[in-house]
Amino acid sequence: MSEPSPYPNSRIPKPFIAFALLALVSLVLAGCDSGQAKEEAKPERPVLTIKVHYDAQSSERSFVGTIRPRIESDVGFRVSGKVAKRVAEVGQLVEPGQPLALLDEVDLKLQAEQAEAELRAATGVLAQAEASERRAIELRAKGWTTDAQMDQARAAAAEARGRVTRAERSVELTKNNLSYATLTADARGVVTATSAEPGQVVAAGQGVVRIARIAEKEVVIAVPETLVARAQSGEARVALWSDPNRTYTAKLRELAPAADAATRTYLAKFSIPDAPEEVKLGMTATLTLSDAATTRVARVPLSAIYNQGNGPSLFVADKAGFIELKPVTVKAYETRDALVSGGVEEGESVVTIGVHKLDPGQKVRVVSELSF
Repeated sequence: MSEPSPYPNSRIPKPFIAFALLALVSLVLAGCDSGQAKEEAKPERPVLTIKVHYDAQSSERSFVGTIRPRIESDVGFRVSGKVAKRVAEVGQLVEPGQPLALLDEVDLKLQAEQAEAELRAATGVLAQAEASERRAIELRAKGWTTDAQMDQARAAAAEARGRVTRAERSVELTKNNLSYATLTADARGVVTATSAEPGQVVAAGQGVVRIARIAEKEVVIAVPETLVARAQSGEARVALWSDPNRTYTAKLRELAPAADAATRTYLAKFSIPDAPEEVKLGMTATLTLSDAATTRVARVPLSAIYNQGNGPSLFVADKAGFIELKPVTVKAYETRDALVSGGVEEGESVVTIGVHKLDPGQKVRVVSELSF
C-alpha cells in the first residue's frame, strides 16, 4: 500500500518541471564554457631554454703549483783557495762561460812555476841519460862494455823519460788549476743564491753560487693518492695566475715513489717544454689534469631537472611553443650541472628555470635561448 503524499492538494504542472530542468542544464553548460574560456585565455608563461649539446665527457681536477727550474745546481771552485771577488748577484741572468767568482791566484801561480821548473830539470836529466845510453850502445858494439852496464844505461834513460812525462802532466794540471781560479757558468740560467763572499776561504767543490737553468721549466704540485693514476695517464695543462687566459701543455716528468709522511700526497713534476720567457721562476700556476674522453653527455643546469618521484625528467619545448616532459638518464650530478647521457636529442630546447610550475602540454614563450 503506497504512502499518501505530504502535500495532497499541491499540483505542479509538468511543463514547469521540464522548463526548470532545461534551465539547470543550461547553467551547468555555461559554467563549463566559462571555465574553458578562462583556461584558453591563460597567458603563455615566459621561459628560459638552452640548446642540448652532447660532447665527450672528460672529468678535470685542478691543482695549485709553483714554476720551478728542471735543473738547479750549486756550482763551486774545483780547487781550494781564498775568494778574491764575486761577480754574480742574485737574480742575474748568466750565459755559458760568464765569470761568477775569482780566487786568489798567488799560490796557484807558484805551483805552476814549480811544475815548469821540475819539467826543465827532468828534461836535463833525460838528455844526460839518453847520451849515456848511446855511448853504452857504441861501446857494447865494440865489445868494450858488459851487458850489465848496457842494461843499467837503458834503465836510467827509461826512468828519465818517465820523469819528463810526469813533469809534463804536472805542468798541465797546474795550468788547469790556475784556470779553475775563475768560476764560470756552464749553462744559461739565473742566479738564485750565493753562499760565499770575498775573503772567505772555500774548499774544492764547496757551493759558491746556485744557478737555475732556464732552458726547461716545470710546475711542481702535490697529488693525492686517489689521483695518481690520472697524473700518470691523463692530459695536463698549465695556466699562470698572472695570465689565466693562456695555457701551456705539460708532461709528467717525475713522480715521487712514496707519499709525504705529513700530507700523504705525492710530489709530481710536470715539464713545460714550450714555456716562453714570460713564465718566470717562482710564479704560481694552476695545473689541470683531465682524463681521456669517455662517453658523450649533455651538460644541463641542475635547475632544469624535474623529479616528482618518478625519476629525472626535462621539459622540452618545440617550435610551436608547447612543452613535453621527457624522462632522461643522468650519469652524474656536479656542483651546478647535471650530466645527461640520454633521453633528449641533440639541439632540442630544454627549459632551465621554474620547471616545477609547468605542466606537460602547456604553451610557453621562449624569451632567451642559450648554447650550453
